[in-house]
Amino acid sequence: MTTTTDMVLITGMSGSGKSVALHALEDAGYYCVDNLPPELLESFLALEHQRGARKIGIAMDVRSAQSLHLVPQRLRELRARGLPITCIFLDAGTDMLVRRFSETRRLHPLSRPGQSDQHRMLEQAINLERELLGELREHAHAIDTSMIRPSQLQLYIKDLIQAPAAQLTLVFESFAFKRGIPLDADYVFDVRMLPNPHYEKELRPLNGRDQAVADYLQQSSEVNEMLQTIEQFLARWLEPLARDHRSYVTVAVGCTGGQHRSVYLVESLERSFGARWTTLKRHRELDALKP
Repeated sequence: MTTTTDMVLITGMSGSGKSVALHALEDAGYYCVDNLPPELLESFLALEHQRGARKIGIAMDVRSAQSLHLVPQRLRELRARGLPITCIFLDAGTDMLVRRFSETRRLHPLSRPGQSDQHRMLEQAINLERELLGELREHAHAIDTSMIRPSQLQLYIKDLIQAPAAQLTLVFESFAFKRGIPLDADYVFDVRMLPNPHYEKELRPLNGRDQAVADYLQQSSEVNEMLQTIEQFLARWLEPLARDHRSYVTVAVGCTGGQHRSVYLVESLERSFGARWTTLKRHRELDALKP
């Protein structure tokens, strides 16, 4: 296997959006296979390499529960042989997954037919799935799809596959606490105690990317101190994380509405660390407003 082949592995919870992610890879020119048995991974890659395929997307999940334990070791072996691999784990809150399965009336892959309490059966299946996929999640970049639209997920996937697979990628994400903390966050910073532009009439309809909001927040010593504190924390620990072979680190910054303070800080952090690290930024609430 040579380094000319690029592989993206999509895994995660049933109902979290793996089909949407595969469609995003197909749009980006990847040859995609859903539910490939882990036992066939190496032979499949060898076959596609012979055919000249350069970009391959593979989905593996709990449908291959009997052999999922083989995947982490296979990935380590492939990486040791020079194959660039991007692993993406899609997740969502249990309540959201239950709702999605209930709305579509689909049967969870781990559900056992015949049980009378369907809701409890579904929750048990989801909890078991989390346990079975736990090790895979540790080796992947997680994306929480609970509060994002399919178009947002497709955008996030396309951004991720453009980042160098062999380097640590730093993902900055703004969010609203009133809509829940992102499950994909490695570090969460609460900035709700900072001055809020929402209470300034002329700033309320704007967001943290607008210069007027930035000027307002830059005048606050507390905002500047918070920004400096987060920067110092990351500057201290990113190098050890990179030495520990972490591929992605997601830093989530939350305020009340995910519109002003968290957005401003994410924009500032991305600029601050962009010269040293591969960086991506997401604004969960603002991105949801895009057409």
